[in-house]
Amino acid sequence: MSRSATRNRTTMETSIDLSIELDGSGTATVSTGLPFYDHMLEQVGKHGGFDLTIACQGDLHIDSHHTVEDVAIALGEAFREALGDKAGVRRFASGLYPLDEALVEVALDLSGRPYVVWNVPMPEVLPLGNPPFDPQLAEHAFHSFATAAGITLHVELRHGTNVHHIIEAAFKGLARC
Repeated sequence: MSRSATRNRTTMETSIDLSIELDGSGTATVSTGLPFYDHMLEQVGKHGGFDLTIACQGDLHIDSHHTVEDVAIALGEAFREALGDKAGVRRFASGLYPLDEALVEVALDLSGRPYVVWNVPMPEVLPLGNPPFDPQLAEHAFHSFATAAGITLHVELRHGTNVHHIIEAAFKGLARC
């Protein structure tokens, strides 16, 4: 049985086509219009061993909020569907994930009860990339994903000074769990 799902999500702000194959090879093709967010989602595919395809057209002329939120919702819904009855899947996972000076702890429970604890204080920085990705949206992406996927998720910053590294370690940690 294939552990895969697709999502086509259209709102007033975004249009998203997404597919995920949990038993893939780690190939990710992502185009959200936000290069930094694309990079984070590509890391999820690569380090999770998922095949992931995401195409999003969003209202980036306003800001990146709707694109980040709606892609995370679509990904969470597809992830939940692809897991199916969760047969053969470990319910709990956790670990410490480094990226250079950043160290992030991620723990999750495929409980069906969405809940997020995000303890990731970050230094004040300008948005990353062009078009810009506001680092504050990383937390919102994790909340949106976890709610749609029905998982309990804890993300804790142990150490870090570079916002790019902190956010990327969190995304990689999510993928590895």
